[in-house]
Amino acid sequence: MKALERIIGVFRKFPGVGPKQAERFALYVVRASDPEIEDLVEALRAVKASVNYCRECYNYAEGDLCPVCADAHRDRSSICVVERPQDLAAIEKAKSFSGVYHVLHGAVSPAAGVAPEHIKLKELLDRVRASDGGVKEVIIATNPDADGEATAMYLIRLLKPYVQKITRIAYGVPLGGDIDYMDEVTLGYALKGRIKI
Repeated sequence: MKALERIIGVFRKFPGVGPKQAERFALYVVRASDPEIEDLVEALRAVKASVNYCRECYNYAEGDLCPVCADAHRDRSSICVVERPQDLAAIEKAKSFSGVYHVLHGAVSPAAGVAPEHIKLKELLDRVRASDGGVKEVIIATNPDADGEATAMYLIRLLKPYVQKITRIAYGVPLGGDIDYMDEVTLGYALKGRIKI
């Protein structure tokens, strides 16, 4: 059954979808009614046609600006730099940040062949320069892995001449976590990032 194998192959390309889940998705499609399939196809076409990058922060948007950049009440003097739109969404859910964002769409990764010019670093630098001193703080919220750290170090060197304050999000022991279950790297970062109370 080549058609079934093909749709399983398509679903396998989705991030985080393994062979069993791809097969379940494919079998759902086989069993679905024609109106359900038409709705799925139309939704895929609509999202592909209407979603693009925000012209300011490179988050996903259905117009020139994403909802965050379109909000006149946001503090434009503070930019939080994230790797992916999903990271922006996670920070927004915390409701603790009132500034704006910049989405890099990746991280510098020499091992994977991702150079600084492959992500939205130049766009961030252009944005900060164009603010003519209006950006007072850049918060680096890249992932706490080797690529995220490499990207953070690159950003610091790039932005230092143009921004008064560059900070890095803290990481370490999660709320509700038990210290004896933490790995050494996490505990090390938690101790290095300690704050005065």
